[in-house]
Order: sequence, then structure tokens, then C-alpha cells
Amino acid sequence: MRRSLLGGLLLFVIGASGARGWVPLGQVRASAAVPVWSPTTSEKQEGAVAAGAHGARELYQRTFEIVWGRVKEKYYDPTFGGLDWDAVGRRYKARLGAIRTESELYALLQQMLGELRRSHFHIYPPGTFLEEGEPPERAGTVGLDVRILGRQVVVTRVRAGSSAERAGLRPGFVVRRVGGRDLNRLLRQFSRGWEPPARRRMRMAAAVLALLDGEPGTRVRVQYVDDRSRLRDVELQRERRGGEWSERFGNFPPMPMEFEAKRLGDIGYIRFNVFVVGLMERIRAAIREFAAAPALLFDLRGNPGGIGGMAAGLAGMLCERPTSLGTMTLRSGHVNLAVFPQPNPYAGIVVILIDEHTASTAEIFAAGLQELGRALIIGERSAGAALPSLLERLPTGALFQYAIADFQTPRGTLIEGRGVIPNIKVPLTRRALLEGRDPQLEVALREIARRLQQYGDVRRVQKGGCG
Repeated sequence: MRRSLLGGLLLFVIGASGARGWVPLGQVRASAAVPVWSPTTSEKQEGAVAAGAHGARELYQRTFEIVWGRVKEKYYDPTFGGLDWDAVGRRYKARLGAIRTESELYALLQQMLGELRRSHFHIYPPGTFLEEGEPPERAGTVGLDVRILGRQVVVTRVRAGSSAERAGLRPGFVVRRVGGRDLNRLLRQFSRGWEPPARRRMRMAAAVLALLDGEPGTRVRVQYVDDRSRLRDVELQRERRGGEWSERFGNFPPMPMEFEAKRLGDIGYIRFNVFVVGLMERIRAAIREFAAAPALLFDLRGNPGGIGGMAAGLAGMLCERPTSLGTMTLRSGHVNLAVFPQPNPYAGIVVILIDEHTASTAEIFAAGLQELGRALIIGERSAGAALPSLLERLPTGALFQYAIADFQTPRGTLIEGRGVIPNIKVPLTRRALLEGRDPQLEVALREIARRLQQYGDVRRVQKGGCG
């Protein structure tokens, strides 16, 4: 089944063509510590045949050695935080003899990578993403987005015209089962993981969306609780996602792009779902369009990250002095994320909305501007997943993502595992969703109005700010 292309984390990709850059990673099929998928009976039967084929054992061995070896060679901390990586390799290699299918191999490798207890270490089986030459139309969706609020899977967005909208689903409804899968049981699996709470909930939501979405034309049964606490059951059809998609970038597949720029009264509002080259000029044009606005609001909620250079490039349109968003630390040295001011940078108030699904490049952008005193951050603590990484295709056809650097803000704060902490914390609630309200946006607009009333036109005072 074709999985949806959701969520994402920071990548530093070296593709087959040699292209380099930070790009977002799509939906995660399994937790590094608690896999949410396992081989089905048919997979085991098919794999048993494959395992008996000539060279299968050697293929598994070679794949294992590549995964273990890349971490050994490239992991940014040569001490592995006190973990004996050689011993880890011996322990998991001893289990290779019992592996009969590729699915079992990927589960073993993912468990081994989970020993590192860091983001950006994942094995993505073939078929997780669109393959070379496949049209984006092969990705299907029922039109729902969800978040984990408390211990519930809550609908936060329903795509206009989707099968979910036609079936009457609305923001604030609680999803209980998908395709016969009990979501409460699924969430309990994740509760045993090592990850920070925000990132764990982000991956829970990604796992639910992976169950909801799939091959266009297929159907999935969904059980949910509506706004009157009634238990409902509906069958939804997965339909072509449509819309615009980013270009393939080395090993990284196309991603759906969303962009919105509008005025909320006198305030400029910019929302984009991923940091990709295809959106850069539109974002820059919107910033220029709102040059006279007293405040500019970036909505990065749900933004999983993207091309890292874009963060510094966009910051250059908001700062009048050279500065830095932070530093990457590799095993071989340090890389400064330098910000170079652009002509006539925007000089008004800057506010950034974030939530638990804000990750990687989006976190670097928000955290850097926050510490430089250039942006006010409102919303929820972000995912805490900010490790630059590589994406490599394995001999089996799977994709292997592994971190090669750590990241620190200008003041030396680690975002990995911590996340960006908002200046003003505003939780998302089911009640607000049912009422059709956006409390985080409401607070942002009120805070902007308060500051304008208190300080007047800040452009005459800070002249672009940043350090």
C-alpha cells in the first residue's frame, strides 16, 4: 500500500546525482524504539521464499554492515554519549541469522538505531515514498490531519472537498479506530518509547495518518466520536492528493506544497508547510509585499522542516545586521549558519506560531530569531528534532537516514530533545477546535495589537533588529 507523505525531519541529502541540501523527510512508518508495523502473514510467506533465494543472506549482511558502519563513521559524537557502538553491533549482528524477510531486517535495524536515542535515524522500506518516475498522483489521502491531545487522536483539519468532509467529519472529532486498528492500543505502544513527549506525540500522529492514507481508490473504515459524543462509523475513500509538489531532490521524493499569504487587518500572514526551493520565491515575495505592515506573522505549525539554507536566507530579509542562527557540530568541525542581511529588510514586529509538529529547519528558524530578539514565539513547544542528516539508499532499496551533526542556537542551546519553548504558551484544545476557533492565532493577534499600542511603530526603534 502506498503510504502518505507526511511530517518530516531535517535532512542533509547526498543523492545519486550528488545534490546536497537540507530537506524534509516524509511520514515515519515506525518509531525507532517502538515499531508500529510488523510483518504480516503474507509478508512472512513471501519473505520466506525470498530468504531462500540465492544471495538473500549476503544482501541482509551487507545492508546491516552499511547501516552500522555509517553510524560508526559519521555520528557527530565519537563517544556516542557513552554508548558502546561496537558492542551494539555485535549484539544485533548475532540476531541476523534468525532474519527471514526484509521486513524483519528493517525492524531489527530500526531497533538497533533506537539505541542511540536520537531523532533522524530511520529505515524507510521500499514503497514508503514515491519512487523515481512515479507521478505524485499515486499518493492518496482521506483529507484528515490529526494531533494527539491528551490521550485522544483529534481531527485538527479537514481538507475541503475530501471524502472526510463529504462524510461529515469536522475539526474536534476524536478518531477511535482506523481500518479495525484500535488507536488507543497504538498510542499505548508509543508511551513506552524513549522520545521526548512532543516528538513522541508527533510520531503518534504520523502513525495514525499512515493508517488513514494510502493508494488512491482504496477505502478505509474509520470510527470516531462527534461533537455530541456519539460514536460513528464511516468508510472513507482515499483520493488523489492533488495540488503542487516539490521537485525530487537526490534520494528525497517530491513533497506536497502548501502556501498562503494574506492580510489579517493590517498584519501580514504567511503560512507554508515545508521549507523547499519551490516555495522560496513566493515566501520572499510575500515578505516584500508586507513591507509596510506593522507586523508579520509566520505560521509554522505543522511545518516539519526542509532545506536548511532557507532558514538563514529568510532571516536575512528580517535582519539589518550580519548574524547567525546557530552552529552545526560535525565530527570534523563546525559550520556556522550565517545570516547575511538583504536590501531593505523587513523592520516590523515578527511573530512565529509553532506547535508540536514544528521540526528541524522550522525549529532552527524560530529558535534562532527568538534568541536574537527578532521574533516572538507563540504556541506549543516544538518537536525537538533538529539534527542535520544524510539520506542514503541501501542495497535492498530501502532508504536510510542518519544524523551527522548536532545543532546549537546562538547562545549554545541544544534544540534536539528540548524543542523551541514559546515566549507565550498557548495549548490547542478539542473544545476550541469544536468551536471553530484558533486560540494560538487569537493570542498572537492580541499580543501584536498590545505591542503596537504600547510601543507604536517599532520600525522606528529597532530597524530590523537581530543581535
